[in-house]
Amino acid sequence: MSGRNRNSVLRIVFISAFGLSGLTLFGQAPVFPSAAPAAPAASTAQSPQLTANSNVKLGIGDLVEVNVFGVPDLATKTRVTGSGDIYLPLIDHVHVAGLTMDEAQVLIQKRLEDGGFVRNPHVSIFVDESASQAITVLGEVGHPGAYPAIGDRRLFDMLSAAGGLTDKAGRTVTIEHRSDPEHKVQLQLSQNLAEDTQNNVDVLPGDTIIVARAGIVYVVGDVQRPSGFLIEDSTITVLKALALAGGSTRTSALNKTRILRQTPNGVQEIPINLKKVLYAKAPDMALVKGDVLFVPGSAAKAAAYRTAEAAVNMSAAIGVVAIH
Repeated sequence: MSGRNRNSVLRIVFISAFGLSGLTLFGQAPVFPSAAPAAPAASTAQSPQLTANSNVKLGIGDLVEVNVFGVPDLATKTRVTGSGDIYLPLIDHVHVAGLTMDEAQVLIQKRLEDGGFVRNPHVSIFVDESASQAITVLGEVGHPGAYPAIGDRRLFDMLSAAGGLTDKAGRTVTIEHRSDPEHKVQLQLSQNLAEDTQNNVDVLPGDTIIVARAGIVYVVGDVQRPSGFLIEDSTITVLKALALAGGSTRTSALNKTRILRQTPNGVQEIPINLKKVLYAKAPDMALVKGDVLFVPGSAAKAAAYRTAEAAVNMSAAIGVVAIH
């Protein structure tokens, strides 16, 4: 065989071998590859997910990501419908509400394999938003609402996520567990939360945190600064409330002061001789949240002072006029 013929034969063999190899690869392309026993670590490096706890149950409204290892075309982000289903390519609707993440993964793997779509599939599910497992923070916080239970959460974490306490917040916090609503946990927070490690308890998905409003006592009438005052310990004395309001005025009828208290039977009026209390001739009284301390004015005193002030003002005016 001549050299030219030998080269032609070799070229034909090479092209044939390459073509057969290409056909083999092309024939395998539509077939989904078998999954490895476990996904590589890089596949779990997602954006922050709800939780790595595979025992968390999926629920209606949850936003989930479903990935099939080695088959990126089947990656899906979907929300659990009101009927508890998610829609996935190839296998249509799958009912996952009430299943743990592990159970849902096994179910989807079985549907893919039974349908002949993927050989030995490895499915992973991540929860991006959990409407069913969120922690709800209500009451006197900056931004009340439901917050994802990302990983292990504690009380102060959730209060911070909700914008912190408002200026009307009290120190009483109630935690209600969805799994045990009859047994509520009530905590009394200290003024300095940074040092209050005892009350920084764990909270669970589905819990509801309620921050109570601080008690308010109102001081109205003939006082320097009629106002409402927040009370942390739920009680405050009459003298302290009066001091916070700047004290009485010259026209206050201290012996006619009354406490107005809301009761199941209506508003109760409790008389208190504030003049005697001020001179320690009568005991101070405690106010409770919602009380109104009413200090009336004396009409006779007001008229007398108006006359005196009018005389002073007139004298000044006359003086000014005389100077001119």
